[in-house]
Amino acid sequence: MIRPVLLTVDDDPQVLRAIERDLRRQYAEHYRVIRAQSGAEGLDVLKQLQLRNEPVALMLVDQRMPEMTGVEFLRKAMPLFPQARRALLTAYADTEAAIHAINEVHVNNYLLKPWDPPEERLYPVITDLLEDWLSEFRPPFTGVRVLGTRWSPHSHSTRDFLSRNRIPFQWLDIEKWDSDEEVRRVAEAAGVERACDLPVVIFEDGSVLVRPEPVQIATKLGLGTKPAADFYDLLIVGGGPGGLAAAVYGASEGLKTVMVEREAPGGQAGQSSRIENYLGFPEGLSGSQLADRAVKQARRFGVEIITPQEAKSLRVDNQYRVVQLLDGVEIACHALLIATGVQYKHLDVPGMARLQGAGIYYGAAITEALACKDETVFVVGGANSAGQAAMHFAKYAREVVMLVRGEGLSATMSDYLIRQIESTPNIRVETHSQVLEVFGTDHLEEIAIACGHSGTVDRVAARSLFIFIGAEPRTDWLDGSVERDVRGFVPTGRDLIRDGKRPKGWTADRDPYLLETSVPGVFAVGDVRSGSVKRVATSVGEGSMAVQFVHQYLASLGR
Repeated sequence: MIRPVLLTVDDDPQVLRAIERDLRRQYAEHYRVIRAQSGAEGLDVLKQLQLRNEPVALMLVDQRMPEMTGVEFLRKAMPLFPQARRALLTAYADTEAAIHAINEVHVNNYLLKPWDPPEERLYPVITDLLEDWLSEFRPPFTGVRVLGTRWSPHSHSTRDFLSRNRIPFQWLDIEKWDSDEEVRRVAEAAGVERACDLPVVIFEDGSVLVRPEPVQIATKLGLGTKPAADFYDLLIVGGGPGGLAAAVYGASEGLKTVMVEREAPGGQAGQSSRIENYLGFPEGLSGSQLADRAVKQARRFGVEIITPQEAKSLRVDNQYRVVQLLDGVEIACHALLIATGVQYKHLDVPGMARLQGAGIYYGAAITEALACKDETVFVVGGANSAGQAAMHFAKYAREVVMLVRGEGLSATMSDYLIRQIESTPNIRVETHSQVLEVFGTDHLEEIAIACGHSGTVDRVAARSLFIFIGAEPRTDWLDGSVERDVRGFVPTGRDLIRDGKRPKGWTADRDPYLLETSVPGVFAVGDVRSGSVKRVATSVGEGSMAVQFVHQYLASLGR
């Protein structure tokens, strides 16, 4: 637990040492005593404490300092720590000035120098001030703080990255500059102006990053962004349910395993607000909970997780498979598992790209749910992911409108979810409907919706639009090395055998294993695999099963 600070400021080194000594002797067990030799130095200390979100319980300041009097110091210090108790150290001749200061800067008390013996003339006063402060003290948030705005795409991506990687953070909306004193204090301490690029990320040690990329945040927080070795038994690209299952089974069975994830472990399933049909969880669980448990399990078995990182290319070097990452680092392995899943397709209508992240979001964007309170939220799509998102947003929004191109939900959504939507009064399903255009300057303001029944186009006010319109794989990095189908999915096993012939370039004296790609020793599981069943349980099953084929492949190499 962080100990609150007692700050003492005096330009006389001898007096400063004496007051510091006496304060430490009495209060060091529960408080941290910091000294400053001038008002300017004291203000710098307070700004650093503000950035680190460390509480200040007391400021004990000498009145007669040549460059800045004690009253002047307290006047400047009050906005930084308005709840801190304030006391002046004065000589006898300064008594009237001290009384005047009580009204001017709300000084709580003043102490006369010298204060010997402290047991009679110092500690009783300080103890009373601290007890008074403790009665109102509420421990501050300790961790990462993000200063941004709802309508900044970069702010959204930063919040989404922290949330999906399960890193606790405090969100400070700069739009509340005038109404939220904490926002204003933190922004001023960080040297942020309202026109400054956002977001600003403030870390627990007080350091600040302006408009950082996820890899900068990850590096600062100590997340693994680079591999610890250059060779592994099993390299897994993709950290969704399939990749995590393979990581757990691979590492638990003795394989030196590394997993590379582009955004955050959990993949698309990790963004799901609720998974209710996963075996063994009768009350359901969120995608984040599932991912968190899987990550902990994988790490317990020694899996190395690298995030945020992305595969750039693959090459085959004799019996080794070598993946190059976007930053140029190469990782070699005996066996490679592709588990990159899919991403939501982009809606190609005018204005969409310009407003992405500023009211328009792909996927559940759970970090935005609270901001949608008492608003109308629009959800495009009619499959399970759209239904789960609609149910989640319905807890906060005044109304959720689902825009579905087809005749209904039954062809694309599970029955249990359809029944839940039908029984939720603030969810409305509009069939034969599609978005034609979106409007707004710096954020979404309106959308144009075409109704297939009437042939009319309505332009309605909107601040939040969430899109779930099918998925496509991210497999360009496999171009020239692993066979893909026309949509970019990766065929495996028997699907590679055509007219009784093995795939072109196949080097092994056997047919491909069930989950093996067109390159021996390279496997694919989950949604990225051609013909896969798009279910979390299926991905988990394939990930665990693939490890058995990895063992067979390694055995064929004599490993």
